[in-house]
Amino acid sequence: MTKTDNKFLKALNGEISNIPPIWFMRQAGRYLPEYRELRNQEKDFLSFCYNPKSVCKATLQPINRFSFDAAILFSDILVVPDFLNQYVSFESGKGPVLKPIKNWDDFNNLSSDINESKISVIYEAIDLIKSKLSNDTALIGFCGAPWTVATYMIAGHGTSDQAPARCLAYNNVDLFSALIDRLITVSIEYLTGQFKAGVDVVQIFDSWAGVLPQHEFEKWSLIPIQKIINGVKNNIPNAKFIVFAKGVGSKIKSIAEIDSVRAVGIDTATDLVWARSQVSSNLALQGNLDPLVLLEGGNALNDAVLTILNEMKGHPHIFNLGHGILPQTPIAHVDKVLSLIRNGI
Repeated sequence: MTKTDNKFLKALNGEISNIPPIWFMRQAGRYLPEYRELRNQEKDFLSFCYNPKSVCKATLQPINRFSFDAAILFSDILVVPDFLNQYVSFESGKGPVLKPIKNWDDFNNLSSDINESKISVIYEAIDLIKSKLSNDTALIGFCGAPWTVATYMIAGHGTSDQAPARCLAYNNVDLFSALIDRLITVSIEYLTGQFKAGVDVVQIFDSWAGVLPQHEFEKWSLIPIQKIINGVKNNIPNAKFIVFAKGVGSKIKSIAEIDSVRAVGIDTATDLVWARSQVSSNLALQGNLDPLVLLEGGNALNDAVLTILNEMKGHPHIFNLGHGILPQTPIAHVDKVLSLIRNGI
């Protein structure tokens, strides 16, 4: 089988399948006992992300267990600020912790160039993964959208409403624009390198796009994503993109109209039938099983899976979650979803 026969890549090309390809956001991670064992061998999370052999093993673990149709590079969106020498750490029970960017002095302390010693090991990991993946499994690279990455860089941690970044964008637009522009430039280089290393497609995650009002969404989410895609396409003309912008609702249509976007990720709260009406008939939709129903299982899970399959009949579809898989998710529930999709049982 060649890559052109891969079900996932066929869906990105607008082909319809009675059995859609499937992968899960965060499919490599803490719900897998083999991942927890592997993670315990590294002193911290960033060290894990910069160890090509560990990254390869983590990326392949869900493929080996579940035979998903696509693997996604194991990493984190916050390696990008780390590339720029902003202080980044991941603390147990707290999540990511960064040195906040509050003023021009903080911004000027960022490197203007990517730390090549860090980024090169990620490309090395991609090359290693590709050498071990079969042709019927696609490899997805990714980065965070500038808006979402900036929210962490400015607040220094995750927040519920991203108020620190939103307020900075209002009261110091020049500083905020400079940060977004830096992230656009870095993301273009990073994704271009991922394609050159061997990924088949990249997904851009804008997990916090939904908190932005319409005008701010266009300025800080939509336009930067378009600039990244254009920049990568200048280097990799046949590059393919998936965009997952959580919580954007009616703004899905504007994402779908970005040139070279082959699939739009749909979050749990968005109606798939309505989403179909907003995009062209050959643009794949990806999603949107609720991670909580996957956690709970039972008849509710069966019904949710079958509803999605029925709603997406006759349209290019990549079965996925509406956000990342939860760490407590039973493996048996993942097996159940795969059985329902692939075998109808």
